[in-house]
Amino acid sequence: MTGTSTVGRDPPRFKPLAESEMTEAQRKVYEEIASGPRGGVRGPFNVLLRSPELADRAQKFGEYVRFNTSLPERLKEFAILITARHWTAQYEWHSHHAHALKAGLAPGLAADLARGKRPAEMKDDEAAAYDFCKELHEKKSVSDSVYRSAVAQFGERGVVDLIAVSGYYTLVSMVLNVDRHPIPGGAPAPLAPLE
Repeated sequence: MTGTSTVGRDPPRFKPLAESEMTEAQRKVYEEIASGPRGGVRGPFNVLLRSPELADRAQKFGEYVRFNTSLPERLKEFAILITARHWTAQYEWHSHHAHALKAGLAPGLAADLARGKRPAEMKDDEAAAYDFCKELHEKKSVSDSVYRSAVAQFGERGVVDLIAVSGYYTLVSMVLNVDRHPIPGGAPAPLAPLE
């Protein structure tokens, strides 16, 4: 079975860093993240702060991907959910599912995706994003037809941003999965392992 998750069954591997335990470099990055558009230090950053320079670079890259990408919000969040599903990243799915719905993604699309199925009744731009991200994750590249469809929908800048969303949230998913980062409030894991 691929994508097995132990979120909720096993404790996180990286204990929370208290500000009093942080080095000066860690504290600087922590304060920059806390005062930025995320409004707090959550998710992968407790782990990433173990490498302050990496945490700083990752949070700046992530700030662009999350808040400034050229993609419409609905499609960006859809791409994040596709990545979370690929990695069975429970915290990431939990965190972005509500954002995706608020941005206008149809609940049925998210439900199909959560079950590991190709969503039914996608709009043309959603199908282009799904095909691109799914093929990129699974085949490590994309076919000419999938590429052309994505360029037709999003332009070259949008395709690059779609790659960036997939790449950044792959890093986030790996960090969260290795940590076994808990879902807030002890909520159950929203994603079943993929067969």
